[in-house]
Amino acid sequence: MNYAAYLKEVGRGPQGSRPLSQEDAQQLMGAMLDGGVPDLEFGALLIALRMKGESLDELLGFYQAVDARLYKLALPPSGPRPVVIPTYNGARRHPNLTPLIALWLRQFGVPVLLHGEMEGHGRVGTVHVLRELGIFPCTTLAQAEQRLADERLAFVPTSVFSPGLAAQLSARNRLGVRNSAHTLVKLIDPFNGLGLRLVSVSHPEYHSVVSAFFVATGFDALLMRGTEGEPYANPKRRPELLYFEGGEPRVLFEAESGPIKNLPALPDTCDAASTAQWIKRVLAREVSAPLPLVNQLACCLYASGYSQDFNQAKAIAAVETGSLAAA
Repeated sequence: MNYAAYLKEVGRGPQGSRPLSQEDAQQLMGAMLDGGVPDLEFGALLIALRMKGESLDELLGFYQAVDARLYKLALPPSGPRPVVIPTYNGARRHPNLTPLIALWLRQFGVPVLLHGEMEGHGRVGTVHVLRELGIFPCTTLAQAEQRLADERLAFVPTSVFSPGLAAQLSARNRLGVRNSAHTLVKLIDPFNGLGLRLVSVSHPEYHSVVSAFFVATGFDALLMRGTEGEPYANPKRRPELLYFEGGEPRVLFEAESGPIKNLPALPDTCDAASTAQWIKRVLAREVSAPLPLVNQLACCLYASGYSQDFNQAKAIAAVETGSLAAA
């Protein structure tokens, strides 16, 4: 494979670069995932793509290469369809509340697959908060399937179902910046497209291309602006919660605007132990749940098929979390 030819296309800077075709993108990403690209060209391609930004065709081609190499999971034997939660950013200034969404869904019997890295890169990762809650990573696909069947929740490191993606993610340690893999991991579904993806983005340009991806593929997903990149609604100000069903977008909740009326009682610090203790208190209804997260829970209950009616899902989420104001 002539990697210099690819670099000539994507490495000419923001003004001179041209996007790859979907077929070329698939072939290139396949080679990168398989470890066939020399280190120099590998790093140059990652940086060039980051500077240019992925086009829709590139994202579709990259995804096809990833999905073809993704180790798949069997669906849990019963219950609503599983919710797939990619968690790769962690918390730096705010408590990481991704585990709260997962544990709420488990209370309703909705299977939840969380996947991410074992390293926090200086942040408080979801894996750290889960450990404080007594939930530990799965080391094999079989263990993940068993936990989903028995406990309705599993955290799976990226390396278990995609060693190639995990290797590409780890390039951040050497290059110092994120790369295309950090976008791709948010789009995958180890359930052969039968799960509900919970996807967060941080920048408007990524929101546009990821939205176009779900329209083009017809995959079902909930898309929103994340909190520090994590897939939970900002507890102080709800983002837009956008549901893609069969390629059709539908706004389930509009983004809140204007002055913040009520500040939720959040943990004083964002360390893993404090966050876990606060989550326990919310689950026990000793602390009021932030309404944006209750709204997000309602979206997940509806989109997962737990409730066939969205208004009913909103009422159930409000009652069961003790947040009647969210109904």
